[in-house]
Amino acid sequence: MRSLRAAQTFRSLLSARPLHGAASPAAAAAAAGSRWCAPLVPPPRLPPPSPRVMPGGVAGAVSFSLTFATVAAAEAKAKERPPTDLLPQNVVLYQYQACPFCNKVRDIINILQRRIRPDDELTNEEEAKWRRWVDEHLVHMLSPNIYRTTSEALESFDYIAQHGNFSFTERFAVKYAGAAAMYMVSKKLKKKYNITDERASLYDAANTWVEALNGREFLGGSKPNLADLAVFGVLRPIRYLRAGKDMVENTQIGEWYQRMENAVGEPSRIQE
Repeated sequence: MRSLRAAQTFRSLLSARPLHGAASPAAAAAAAGSRWCAPLVPPPRLPPPSPRVMPGGVAGAVSFSLTFATVAAAEAKAKERPPTDLLPQNVVLYQYQACPFCNKVRDIINILQRRIRPDDELTNEEEAKWRRWVDEHLVHMLSPNIYRTTSEALESFDYIAQHGNFSFTERFAVKYAGAAAMYMVSKKLKKKYNITDERASLYDAANTWVEALNGREFLGGSKPNLADLAVFGVLRPIRYLRAGKDMVENTQIGEWYQRMENAVGEPSRIQE
């Protein structure tokens, strides 16, 4: 009897019309089964693609073209010679005084000269040869000499600390930590460039330069050229260190150095 009543009740539910706002039989069945599984929710419908949206490949190509055109225009503008009234009459170089690379101004002199005087002949073969010699040989003689011993390393960093804008604490750290580090580095550089005697290699380089002068006041003749300035720039930071004093006392470079010092003048320092 109970089974018969349950079947009749189920048939009456299926045949009954749903009221307004009431759930349909299928929905009711789904609701009844919701205790056992979550209802399926259809994914949201995406809007149709707009005809104004550009395909990815075309957008990338357009973006690249615009970027390339901007860069090309900027490069062309940079290559234009500035008006005559905007060309610098006096070039001021800001540098770290104790650094030989700053003193020599390697790698930017040619660019400066081409931009300021593009019509001038850049250099001659002799000048170019000795500027390469400075880069490839002379500059490598410095570190093994000025950091040759612990006392010379401390002397060098004391000079650096005194000629830089450091506080008292920074001077102490620069002098002792820097000296210790560069003393070790100098030994590696000595081995790298096959230097057996630091002072002898420095003296040989100085004498090689004097021979290149061949009796002239400067390599450039009556006035220094870029090679003179390159050699002077490398030697200037070490001139009054022990290595520089030994070099002047044991070679013939002192007279040329003094002429260069007179021609170039003293550097102007900016202190905080």
